[in-house]
Amino acid sequence: MNLGVFDMIGLAASLVFAVPLANYAIVQLFAGQTALGVGLLVVAVAMVVLPQYFLDPGRILAGLAKGLLPRQLRGDDPDASDGDSDIEEPESTKK
Repeated sequence: MNLGVFDMIGLAASLVFAVPLANYAIVQLFAGQTALGVGLLVVAVAMVVLPQYFLDPGRILAGLAKGLLPRQLRGDDPDASDGDSDIEEPESTKK
């Protein structure tokens, strides 16, 4: 995973909040409160994983642009088929 400066700052900010929460979750697990401990541990992991892998702003903007722009402006290959090319046209006038 190649992280830039802003990505590292974002990861550090996520870890600042996720590490104490994970620590508290582990303490609660050892104290016998399994549901609370597991729930908080899932939240702590999600705080780090979601922004890094699923909420990438570049990927979101690219998906929005790809869905909103007409096909001519997307930069796709104009010769690329959409699956319609394998339909054969009937022979209408064959003598």
